[in-house]
Amino acid sequence: MSEIFQIAVDGPSGAGKSTIAKAIARKLDIDYIDTGAMYRALGYKMLQLGITEEEPDKVAKLLAETEIDFSKGDIILDGSVINDLIRTPEISMKASACSALGIVRKHLVKVQQEMGAKKSVIMDGRDIGTDVFPNAKYKFFITATAEERANRRYKELCEKGENVSYEETLESIIQRDYNDSHREVSPLRKADDAEEVDTTNMTIDEVVKYICDKIK
Repeated sequence: MSEIFQIAVDGPSGAGKSTIAKAIARKLDIDYIDTGAMYRALGYKMLQLGITEEEPDKVAKLLAETEIDFSKGDIILDGSVINDLIRTPEISMKASACSALGIVRKHLVKVQQEMGAKKSVIMDGRDIGTDVFPNAKYKFFITATAEERANRRYKELCEKGENVSYEETLESIIQRDYNDSHREVSPLRKADDAEEVDTTNMTIDEVVKYICDKIK
């Protein structure tokens, strides 16, 4: 596969998009870009600096002074690896809030499109197939029930030592779904030409094989 192509993977929070996209990237030997982590990184920095979504001037200044990059599976914010720092429910909600800001989406979409124009990539998020790469050769919408997604996220957080309950995690997932699908700017939705893959009763390996077979 010598041509440059893009694989768009969209879907709601906790559907396994990142895990699946990373595995596909390894199998196809292409770069994986975690767009959700880009919004999480910004949300994390906004929390650290005490900047709210109601301060557009400060957000614009923040964007101009922030560098987000990926290297060997790590997400790097202004030179520091922040992988585990951005995977909490608090950061999830902050990421959802800042991703609803037009100025933030416009800036990050431009960065993402520049990445995909230079090399073959797989990106996951909520608007990859609809806004970032509307002409992507391959598009998939990964989903699962809210209960299954909450269960997966709850186990993940528990393994990291987070003190959260399943009920809190489910509530966060449901609220995140509502916020993402009802925002004015680039709401979460399946692209008309994307294939929906329900992973509720599938293992990660099964999903990866299914998508790779479609691409090859």
